[in-house]
Amino acid sequence: MTDTQLVQTKDTTANPAPLGLLGFGMTTVLLNIHNVGWIPLGSMILAMGIFYGGLAQVIAGIMEWKKGNTFGTVAFTSYGMFWLSLVALLVLPKLGLAEAQNADGMGAYMLVWGLFTLCLFAATLRASLATRVVFATLTILFFLLGAAELSGSVALTRCAGVVGLICGASAFYTAIAEVLNETYGRTVLPLGGH
Repeated sequence: MTDTQLVQTKDTTANPAPLGLLGFGMTTVLLNIHNVGWIPLGSMILAMGIFYGGLAQVIAGIMEWKKGNTFGTVAFTSYGMFWLSLVALLVLPKLGLAEAQNADGMGAYMLVWGLFTLCLFAATLRASLATRVVFATLTILFFLLGAAELSGSVALTRCAGVVGLICGASAFYTAIAEVLNETYGRTVLPLGGH
């Protein structure tokens, strides 16, 4: 082989995005069922936050890194760590390992995640409509949760819960669309153009 010849390899690894989107979407739906006031915050939501929202998304992020997808790496790894850190914020005080964070701190936490998500939303303007919906609604969700924490408004928390249900459902839809479209080799569920 000469210096000018290139060896190209074909990437045959699976698309990790549906795993990350499902981990995010299903956990987000369950937490926001709580935020709208339908169920209490309990072990089911915390377990989903650790394992599917947390670990599965981190794994998907690492898989995206292997595929050379910077956006997928940053998004899935970061939101996986969001879920793990949120569970830690809730559980560490119950274990006597840290003081519970006050509302101002939780408000700042949500607002910083909102700012981060807004930045990622800018990158989705080159992605499918379905992906843009996920990140647009997630940006709104974080800002509403931040405002709810800072104001103590139950109405804002309920409103955030509705937005969170839409956000989680849109992530679920996007993931299932990617799986079905890839499996059938055609558009079964549309994702919207770029």
